[in-house]
Amino acid sequence: MEAIKTLLVVTAIAGVAGTGLGGVIGALLQKESNKTVSLLLSFAGGIMLGVVCFDLIVEAVDTGAGILVVIGAVALGVIIIYLLNYLIDRKTNPEVPHIDETHPKTADDLNELIHSDHYAVHQDRKDNKFALFVAGLVMASAIALHNVPEGMTIGASYASSGGAMGSAAIILAVLIGLHNIPEGMAVSVPLISGGMNRGKAVLITALSGIPTMVGALLGFWLGEIGALGLALSLGFASGAMLYVVFGEILPQAILMYHSKLPAFSAIIGLLVGLFIIYA
Repeated sequence: MEAIKTLLVVTAIAGVAGTGLGGVIGALLQKESNKTVSLLLSFAGGIMLGVVCFDLIVEAVDTGAGILVVIGAVALGVIIIYLLNYLIDRKTNPEVPHIDETHPKTADDLNELIHSDHYAVHQDRKDNKFALFVAGLVMASAIALHNVPEGMTIGASYASSGGAMGSAAIILAVLIGLHNIPEGMAVSVPLISGGMNRGKAVLITALSGIPTMVGALLGFWLGEIGALGLALSLGFASGAMLYVVFGEILPQAILMYHSKLPAFSAIIGLLVGLFIIYA
């Protein structure tokens, strides 16, 4: 029970506090720098990539469950997160005026990635409360699709170390917390711009980090089942994160800031991740 409490506290700091801090920054500044967000996202994506490839997947293979099981779990993580994102995009993109045939086939702004732009459209139209609720639910689901696998990586890593908060799990929690700051800014800014009280906007933004805790519990629970469960948990979480990094974070970072700097930032992050794991 003590292990679960520790896990929940750590992921609450990474998810709720990280996103909430971004909400506070967004409430104070009511704007965000594309360059800063791009470089921060690509750097965090690089470190996550290093941790996934050089730590989590290696641990999944070392469980002895079999390489095919690990490959299948990674592939499943990629496919499920992709399909869920595809379904949300297919439903919401037609409602956002600037997303048409000339728009890149991926998010080129953090608002699009978490669908706060979709919520803003309903606010601008002054739609009824039910429409705003549905738009908010969609935004929460989009955020959850990122936060749940992020939490799973922490939970699975925690389980692999026998219920001890090892360095890999702590590093992941810190990185996810940093990654959630610009995400929190993207949630709070449109809420406040739409007329919502700043305090309420920050609270809602912080609560959007709760799925990280749910993912951590799921990853830990699967990892506690045994070698097969641990391999599935580590593999699925790794696959989900690989999709988020390669399919969303890096393309978006480059589109937000048209430069080679996001690529170099990601490479530096990868090397930092490698150093953290083996130093």
